[in-house]
Amino acid sequence: MLGLGSLGRKVFGTTSDRRVKKYRSTVQAINALEGELEKLSDADLAARTIKFREELENGKSLDDLLVPAFATVREAAKRTLHQRHFDVQLVGGMVLNEGAIAEMKTGEGKTLVATLPVYLNALTGRGVHVVTVNDYLASRDAEWMGQIYRFLGLSVGVIVHGLSQDERRRSYGADVTYGTNNEFGFDYLRDNMEYDLAAMVQRGHHYAIVDEVDSILIDEARTPLIISGPVEDKSELYQSIDAIIPDLQPEHYEIDEKVRSATLTEEGTERAEELLRQAELLKGDNLYDVENVAVVHHLNNALKAHKIFQRDKDYIVKNGQVVIIDEFTGRMMEGRRYSEGLHQALEAKEHVSIQPENQTLASITFQNYFRLYDKLAGMTGTALTEADEFMDIYGLNVVEVPTNVPVARADEDDQVYRTVEEKYDAIIEAIRECRERGQPVLVGTTSIEKSELLAERLKKSGIKDFNILNARHHEQEAHIIAQAGKPGAITIATNMAGRGTDIQLGGNPDLRVADELKDMPEGAEREAKEAEIRADVERLKQEALTAGGLMVLATERHESRRIDNQLRGRSGRQGDPGRSQFYLSLQDDLMRIFGSNRMDGMLQKLGLKEGEAIVHPWINKALERAQGKVEAHNFDIRKNLLKYDNVMNDQRKVVFEQRIELMSQEDTSETVKDMRHETIDELVAKHIPERAYAEQWDVEGLHKEVQERLNLDLPIVDWATEEGIADDEIRERIEKAADEAMARKASRFGTELMRMVEKQILLRTLDQLWREHLAQLDALRSVVGFRGYGQRDPLNEYKTEGFELFQAMLSELRRAVTAQLMHVELAEQQPLQEPLAPPQGMSAHHVDATTGEDELAMAEAGRPTAGALPVGAGAAATLDPANPATWGKVGRNAPCPCGSGKKFKHCHGALV
Repeated sequence: MLGLGSLGRKVFGTTSDRRVKKYRSTVQAINALEGELEKLSDADLAARTIKFREELENGKSLDDLLVPAFATVREAAKRTLHQRHFDVQLVGGMVLNEGAIAEMKTGEGKTLVATLPVYLNALTGRGVHVVTVNDYLASRDAEWMGQIYRFLGLSVGVIVHGLSQDERRRSYGADVTYGTNNEFGFDYLRDNMEYDLAAMVQRGHHYAIVDEVDSILIDEARTPLIISGPVEDKSELYQSIDAIIPDLQPEHYEIDEKVRSATLTEEGTERAEELLRQAELLKGDNLYDVENVAVVHHLNNALKAHKIFQRDKDYIVKNGQVVIIDEFTGRMMEGRRYSEGLHQALEAKEHVSIQPENQTLASITFQNYFRLYDKLAGMTGTALTEADEFMDIYGLNVVEVPTNVPVARADEDDQVYRTVEEKYDAIIEAIRECRERGQPVLVGTTSIEKSELLAERLKKSGIKDFNILNARHHEQEAHIIAQAGKPGAITIATNMAGRGTDIQLGGNPDLRVADELKDMPEGAEREAKEAEIRADVERLKQEALTAGGLMVLATERHESRRIDNQLRGRSGRQGDPGRSQFYLSLQDDLMRIFGSNRMDGMLQKLGLKEGEAIVHPWINKALERAQGKVEAHNFDIRKNLLKYDNVMNDQRKVVFEQRIELMSQEDTSETVKDMRHETIDELVAKHIPERAYAEQWDVEGLHKEVQERLNLDLPIVDWATEEGIADDEIRERIEKAADEAMARKASRFGTELMRMVEKQILLRTLDQLWREHLAQLDALRSVVGFRGYGQRDPLNEYKTEGFELFQAMLSELRRAVTAQLMHVELAEQQPLQEPLAPPQGMSAHHVDATTGEDELAMAEAGRPTAGALPVGAGAAATLDPANPATWGKVGRNAPCPCGSGKKFKHCHGALV
């Protein structure tokens, strides 16, 4: 019997169905222009870009231009790429233009779809960012789709690791910029570590389309981007603690595979204390004394490295280095490191060279970075299972775009065996059957270890002609995938997310031509050879079709349904036939950790013989429910982390905006003067409390602090004896003396030099205090969870104490800047110094806040920088008192545009 929800969907269609229907009339309008545009010359077609931009300047909106702009892009694609957008691709483009997620199956041409909204939104001149999962796809798509944009008169840039300053500057200044999520995020952080506006790279966050949006905004959302700098070397400590772990027995620790944690038992703590004492690493008698905090942290990391992290699954050792394996793609993450000492613990475990740790200089999560964009959109083949999270966190709707040709793939029910041995035997037999009938097979595994285990079993069974696609061979992956659709081909893959290449039945003709004819010059002979290759591919395609299309065999289910769907989606491309089948055992990780013990009992009662499997839709449903629970658990983790990061994010925005304002000012003397006066206010209030009698004043303490902080020896004790004098008058006298001292300095050393010194001290001090503040917030975050035991909400505690720490930082900023400027002495003939530069030796990390995984490569110490407008440039011209983004440049002494009646510097422009 159908439930009410299912019945409603059958009668009225899904939300996506209803939304797609609305686009039909627009698609017809675009199609109606095709004949007219076909008649235009290339020059006339390209000239439409200038016409569209003029119409925008004259008051038209992007929605007004959607139909003619989309039609123009389609015609340009036909002339440059020899590809014509399908009607469903036009629908996908409209979904993206509205700031939503387009779910389109594998092989539906998402890369081409993006060109439609990218062109339309790039007409504004504010820049469009297209975000990909790796440098290869960013470069490929910028070159490939760039043909369309360049034909139409738009500039195209690409941001990949290792660009020079000038190259990066040009790329961000382009109308369309391709790049990876990591590069965009790190450029934002590094921009806000610069000391000169001209050195900043990004020119605002207008519109972004995120490819493989589920991978970037869901899978990687738990991992903040971190810029860090080196600290002292502690190699000996790691090695000493690593030597202790082998002496711990299983009863000394507990392992939780669900959350990937390892903790010492009470007995284990006593044994660890004994071993640490022998190694002279324990201070005092108790492991958990305050002075042993660092030792406990490193001990826990070493335990985790030995008992949770597995070589050849979580990481491999290559050329004397520990290299992380991406759990979603199975690729090596060259140069990327686990954080907080975990990578050093693995290096000690594997007895390779130990690299030094780093301290955080700046950080942001992808969640908060991508929410900077005025308009955000995404595309992927698998997003519906995470639709609630996309809406909750990013405000993004997920729209399922229909396929160009109906999907003909048959998704079989899972086969569940009792043991892993039985499962692998069944998989090998299924592979053998496919090969005999000439059907290409894609075998999906969840780790390198399992892919190589299956490979060994295949060899022993006599099957040796297969390819392995995993981290050890990823440099050949495009070629392996290109030929994975040949009749009888066997490809073993460790996850198939974000590969950027489709499996075409019969093979990929373009890659075959590129490979086989790379050394052959242009001419009739090459053309004949190319025609021969394409005819051969077509013949092989027909053979593969006859055999049933691509067969997807999965060796187990992943924790996330999306990863399973990505694997399934490799088959049945563009209406091709195909099949998918999952082979499971009760010993698989998901079944063992999250599955029910009742299933094993049920299979035993059914009297399953060895080698037999149970196949039933109910099993599929039970497994999907288990996966749904894991997904919900992971969503809760990401949502909780975001709540904490939002506290830091609010503070980050204040600091970053303040830095940009300071850098944009030629003269910061007003800001410095305000800080000096506020510091004096605090000093006077501290020593002469409000409504206190004169005899209660601490004038000697005030005299001493004024001397220390302001470098002024003033007769404050004498002033206090004057009849009728009040604290206000003392404050004014101190302010006057301090202002005069600074004015004498400025006249002695020259105004230009003084203004430069003021700005440098301001920025340098703000950055130093901000880094210290980040470390304090990290420390607070690590302990605030324990407040829950005292019936207090950890998040509220974090918010309250985080705000107090921020206020304390701002107060210290005023004091430190004032003290430095009042004490600074410069030689009269001192030449102007070089502008400040960001810290050297910086490295970039992508750190999982729950597991400590670091997914990002070491960045170059010298940062390619570029300059244009400050973040947020290009705001609306109409002033809205409720929206500071519309105010433009406001003088510090001008009335605040919000209408409060205060000066801007004391209202929205206040540093505090």
